[in-house]
Amino acid sequence: MAKKAAAKKIASKKKSATKTSRRTFPARKGVVAKSGAKKPGAKKATPRRPASPRRPKGPAWQWSAVETAAAIRSGAISAVETVEAHLDRMRTVNPKLNAVVVDLSEEALKAAHAADKQRARGGALGLLHGVPITIKENVDYEGRPNFNGVPANKGLIAPSDAPVVRNLKKSGAIVIGLTNTPEFSFRGFTDNPLHGLTINPWDPNITCGGSSGGAGSAVAAGIGTIAHGNDIGGSLRWPAHCNGVATIKPTQGRIPAFNASATAERPMLAHLMSAQGPLARHVADVRLALEAMSQRDPRDPWWVPAPLVGEKPKGPIKVALAKIPEDMEVDPSVTAALRQAADHLERSGYRVSEVEVPDINGVWQTWCDIITNETVVMQEAGMLKVTSEDFHKAWGGMKAKANVLDLKAWMQATAARSGHIRAWQLFFEDYPVVLAPTTVKPTPGPRDDTVSAERVQEIFWGEIRFISAINVLGLPGAVVPVALHDGKPIGVQLIAGRYREDLALDAAAAIEKRAGVLTHRLWERMA
Repeated sequence: MAKKAAAKKIASKKKSATKTSRRTFPARKGVVAKSGAKKPGAKKATPRRPASPRRPKGPAWQWSAVETAAAIRSGAISAVETVEAHLDRMRTVNPKLNAVVVDLSEEALKAAHAADKQRARGGALGLLHGVPITIKENVDYEGRPNFNGVPANKGLIAPSDAPVVRNLKKSGAIVIGLTNTPEFSFRGFTDNPLHGLTINPWDPNITCGGSSGGAGSAVAAGIGTIAHGNDIGGSLRWPAHCNGVATIKPTQGRIPAFNASATAERPMLAHLMSAQGPLARHVADVRLALEAMSQRDPRDPWWVPAPLVGEKPKGPIKVALAKIPEDMEVDPSVTAALRQAADHLERSGYRVSEVEVPDINGVWQTWCDIITNETVVMQEAGMLKVTSEDFHKAWGGMKAKANVLDLKAWMQATAARSGHIRAWQLFFEDYPVVLAPTTVKPTPGPRDDTVSAERVQEIFWGEIRFISAINVLGLPGAVVPVALHDGKPIGVQLIAGRYREDLALDAAAAIEKRAGVLTHRLWERMA
């Protein structure tokens, strides 16, 4: 009897469970029941179509490099349509700016068609597959003269692409044009007898910076998602500040460099103080471009296979807001921008303290002495023979601030460089990131370095000291826009330890998240 009662109880539970199941999960219309019969009046089920890839908002030339790469990869847009959008933008705005000085439209469209065919075949796609970019006209671009702003260089035909160009092409990027640079890329203002003056898209009465001024002007105006540039005394960070875009001057050795068209090897310290790098409207694009640019090339003996991401410091990360030397007169707008950037970092979890950084004045003077003396011995005579009066004025002003070094003094200066690097590396043990100004004054006029030798010294020593000094240390430095003052962009600099571009870019991204992308305001003004 007990066994029969138990069996009835189990059967009752099963029946109850079946009823509950039917109530909770009713059959949908058109779904075949287990018996194979359809409910009366049921319609055939319509198979769901896969969702169409979504395009980012706005015209394609306004998209970030990250968005553009993802849209092409997903099929939301073709590489051809993307390149055409950027070429249309270039034709619209470049005549006023003179940022792109070599139009590669035909070549770019051929590359875009090939990129679309590659995607259709299901081949492996690079980080920047189909993404339009520009290259600065001072690195080798196969088959073209490496003018570097000098008409006399017409015979320097590049037999191959420079490593940074090769790496970008290998990543799938499509070059739509070459951008302007001053003579021998030696000025902080972009003008030359070959192509003329490049205009700042924010305001024609201020400089677009230099020497990567064409790159900065182009990417700010929407010509290409990423602009290649390089930096030996501020030539990435200064144009980024002037044009309201972001950049990273990487650690020396991060991105390989070499020009096969060069008639002689570059002096050692000039190579150790310079770096290739990207300018872009978004910090995330700078990070993406850095990864693409950093691949190995055996032609650069100084390239270092360092990881792009290092160990994260124990939080909260301490940031040193650099104290400004007393002899530098700081404009209130710069002070406000630095405080705003510090506040953005604090609100993002960083801990910011105003402290004195290691001997910024001595570091700058070491940079000036080394680069000037090396140039005088190795290059000056040849440069002065083929350059303009404007170049002579600007170079004379830069040279006037340097100490003349004999062989012993030269050796002492190079030895002092090692001491400065050590001091900064130890400083980063306590403060992994330094927040510093790009310039302490409003952006100067388009040709201010031709006014007088004294004006050149004011600019490089009195205004952008925190930019040029970092080159002698070989440290990574990012620039990110923070605010507009009188309608003109102001950026700040984030400096980190050797091969810690990730820390500088993380801090820059935290500022950008709260400050916004300033070029959106520029496009409203240009419309």
